Amino acid sequence: MTIFTRSLTAGAFALCATLVQGQALETNARAAYVYDQTTGTVLLAKNASAPLPPASMSKLMTIYMAFEAIADGRMSVDDILPVSTHAASFGGSSMFLNTTDRVSVEDLLRGVIVLSGNDASVVLAEALSPDGTEAGFGRLMTERARQLGMTNSVLVNASGWPAEGHVMSTEDLGILSSRLIEDFPTFYPLFAETEFAFDNRVPSNSQNRNPVLRMGIGADGLKTGHTQEAGYGLAGSAVQGDRRVVFVITGLDSMQARAEESERIVNWAFRQFAERDVATAGTRIATADVWMGTEQTVGLTVQEDLRLLVPVLHQDAVDGQVVFHGPIEAPIAAGQQLGELIISLDGLPEKRVPLVADADVAVGGFSARMRTAALVLWNKYGFAPGAAANDA
Repeated sequence: MTIFTRSLTAGAFALCATLVQGQALETNARAAYVYDQTTGTVLLAKNASAPLPPASMSKLMTIYMAFEAIADGRMSVDDILPVSTHAASFGGSSMFLNTTDRVSVEDLLRGVIVLSGNDASVVLAEALSPDGTEAGFGRLMTERARQLGMTNSVLVNASGWPAEGHVMSTEDLGILSSRLIEDFPTFYPLFAETEFAFDNRVPSNSQNRNPVLRMGIGADGLKTGHTQEAGYGLAGSAVQGDRRVVFVITGLDSMQARAEESERIVNWAFRQFAERDVATAGTRIATADVWMGTEQTVGLTVQEDLRLLVPVLHQDAVDGQVVFHGPIEAPIAAGQQLGELIISLDGLPEKRVPLVADADVAVGGFSARMRTAALVLWNKYGFAPGAAANDA
């Protein structure tokens, strides 16, 4: 059985096509990942699969595990947790907890998200760890990360404190950010909180360090990170109109550079790409020959209206390809998948969309069998094989 491939011209569908020279964003980040969550389109990937020190951005995995435990009923936001000597020993970003404290899970979540508390991260980790230790929680996080498709992450602690072998890629952090948004819509607004004055303990440490929350660009999360080894990084998300963009950058050399690069990426993602109508459900995109049917051909169409995110600066129509195995043997049911529409845009991932039959085709009677037999003889002795099938 042969695979037939057709190139579709602008008459079939038209869309913005290729990235013009210089449109791809150049970033000073050591690694970057930009993802349009609305359409599932990767807009930028620079060293995105490289395992790198994530600093406090790895706290997102601790938060994910805590949210998951609450959703599963294994933990409640009202639970009160003790603070171990190990948790209280951490410096850096902190809730300034001590071993006499007993803190609610809700306060600990805010302490991690808003204040980036290393101590709060460890308290949650020890409560959720299979063996009660932070190291055990690290192994659990790594296993769960694999299940979520994060293949370039190994987590050995709950806070992102510098440790040998504690790494995440920007792509993995992007996957994790998207899952936090999608899986926990009730809890996700915590990431937009700009202040949390826990117990008024340290008023100077009550502000969220995420710079994009105050820029007026639709940002509503997620987490900053900084160590000497990792540089300055940020996992962020912003909404404008009907679109949401998730982005991760790391390896910047200052807080200012991180803030400027974050704003530049958000503006680029929303202004240089737009959704376009590509194909309408029910509109015939191509025609396939039918074998032994009451009809000689059947139309191929998309099952749902197709919109794609495409660059806005280049308006040339591009070819899509229809791929199917043909001729297609009757009977055929309307809506039955018969092939694929493959669309390739320079700089963006290939998009593959199922194509379905636009009508029923029943098995033919005597006349259909005679017509098929004649076609076989014609193809064998007087016509190039496959020509009929390739005649649009």
